[in-house]
Amino acid sequence: MSDVWVRRNQGMLIAFGTLVAAFLVLSLNLARGFGYYEVASTFASTTTLAIAAIGATIVVISRGLDLSVGTVISLSNCLIAVNVGDSAGSMVLWVVLAVLAGAAVGLFNAIFIVLFRLPSIIVTLAAMFIVEGLTLLVMEQPGGMVPPGFSAFFLSDAIAGLLPMPALLLFLVLGLWMLIKSSRFGTFIYAIGSDEEAARAKGVPVRRTRMTVYILAGALYGLAGVFLTAQTGSGDPTVGPPMLLPVFVAVVLGGTAFSGGRGGPLGTIFGAFTLMLIVNLLLVFNVPTFYSTVVEGGLLILAVLAASGGQLRRAGQSLKLAARRTFLRDSPFRPSNHQPLAEQRQDDTLPGTLWGNWLRRNRADILSALPAWAGLVAVLILTAVLFSGRLGLGSYVNSLLLLSCFLAVLALGQGAVVISGGLDLSVPAVITFSGVMMCEWASAGGGLWSVPAILVTCTAIGAASGFGVGAIGIHPLIMTLAVNGILEGMSQVITDGTPQGMPPHAISWLMTGKWLGVTPVIWCLAAFAVFAHLLLSRSTLGRRLYITGSSPTVAFFSGVPVVRVQVATYALSAFCAALVGILLAGFSGQAFLDMGRPYLLPSIAVVVIGGVAMTGGRGTYPGMLGAALLLTALSTVLQGMLMPLAIRNVIFGLVILVAVLGLREKYR
Repeated sequence: MSDVWVRRNQGMLIAFGTLVAAFLVLSLNLARGFGYYEVASTFASTTTLAIAAIGATIVVISRGLDLSVGTVISLSNCLIAVNVGDSAGSMVLWVVLAVLAGAAVGLFNAIFIVLFRLPSIIVTLAAMFIVEGLTLLVMEQPGGMVPPGFSAFFLSDAIAGLLPMPALLLFLVLGLWMLIKSSRFGTFIYAIGSDEEAARAKGVPVRRTRMTVYILAGALYGLAGVFLTAQTGSGDPTVGPPMLLPVFVAVVLGGTAFSGGRGGPLGTIFGAFTLMLIVNLLLVFNVPTFYSTVVEGGLLILAVLAASGGQLRRAGQSLKLAARRTFLRDSPFRPSNHQPLAEQRQDDTLPGTLWGNWLRRNRADILSALPAWAGLVAVLILTAVLFSGRLGLGSYVNSLLLLSCFLAVLALGQGAVVISGGLDLSVPAVITFSGVMMCEWASAGGGLWSVPAILVTCTAIGAASGFGVGAIGIHPLIMTLAVNGILEGMSQVITDGTPQGMPPHAISWLMTGKWLGVTPVIWCLAAFAVFAHLLLSRSTLGRRLYITGSSPTVAFFSGVPVVRVQVATYALSAFCAALVGILLAGFSGQAFLDMGRPYLLPSIAVVVIGGVAMTGGRGTYPGMLGAALLLTALSTVLQGMLMPLAIRNVIFGLVILVAVLGLREKYR
């Protein structure tokens, strides 16, 4: 075994070693060891995750990301549960249609990512909500039942006592990948993931390859949904999204690098089985199931850290350099900063007016924010036409501003992260965690002091995310997704699955009382909007955000403390999300699990519609504020028209894609 082969397959070998270790520990703690029944059961419980993770792995190898995996699994699951019949022909037909439905979602993603050159994170996130809406149209509530023969086929033995059918299915998928990897198409996937421009220069059909990758991944997600349906025997429109974190844990545990060009599905299968064995080990030790997402999030971070030893060393060097800079800043021997001479005018025309100069300086920002405010005006006019005579102007404006405050606050945090070149997927869990913990601590006697306590706690959590992203170099999506899983689990562990308590009276009054004729939080919203605008446009942090988002490398060599900026940015995002959790608990009178989940897509939508470039470096808070008002007004109209949640999800997903398409020149 050559050293070159070992280095090339280091991730897979580590994944295999971890799997063996987990297997041995579990075997030693089982009363009767690991027999054929245990092997078959493990394959049955892991195959869905493994197949879905294989699809995600192929996308990651090509240097892409796909967040729609969970909702495609749900769509496939519900299609079969609702429509499959008892006949063999019906079963085969709907299995094929479910896989094709997944491939169609992959094609949808590929069109916007490849042909329109939009960020894969945004496209697949929008697709996640669109597909979730379509799934709810197929099946609104869990239910349905598949024929016993359907489940028996996928869960029985292919060879009695020797080979379980789930194992055979997994081997067939792995065999398909081996054929792909040995073909020119497989070579193209790795070439694009390693260096897309070099691959294009060598004649690799980049567009066709990337489109095929997303279609293939979608088909595998659909196949995972087929097996899940056989395993559960019914349909559930919410069964897929929680699988997003385990899928990425399996990918990372398997040694696939998110920088692209390295890894493979074999290691991902090892990662999936390792994760499942660890979860089973927790059950053997009688650890509550609430800890599963905490373990998954922790494993994701540990796996990334294990694969980034060089990045950890560089992080240590960066901290030493920052300390030296801090010392030199106070040293009398540091070089002086000479102010450059003002640039001389090259013409003899008179300076323009103050108003004209301001317009010229801020022309780009005004144009990026204008569509959101124009859309708001259009929606307000539509509301006036549809509900003429049924809405009081004062009560409507009060309700609009009250409901907009949640997105307006989130816009500052998420917008700052995006401007710096990142994305925060931990927003939902931070919202839930803050609301739940505030009510728990308030009921335990903490009173109003629970508010600053939870704000400080969540800000520290956000700072930890920023350190992982900035200092260690963990991908923002992976770091914040892991933190999201950890906080979700912690919320369940602390509350034992049932949140208790009520928010402090002052918080409830802030969200439901009256002061000078309006809800008190509206006055706070006005002050917050001014603060947010000044923070991004006039503060040192704001200027550093834009420089870092435009080019972290240039920012670093220009003397910008990039790591500290990213730590502060994610801390700000967590602070804003925690503040929204507190306000939501005060508005509803209690906290509940998953209270933050509906705000992930809107928090990104207000950023996109508000004119912020998803590649970083551009955007304004006034634009995001207009987008927050627009989305709230649009949601109010749709609810007033009794539009089902499924349709609203589809509309919001399409709105994001349209907004990004309208600003697509920023991604070129």
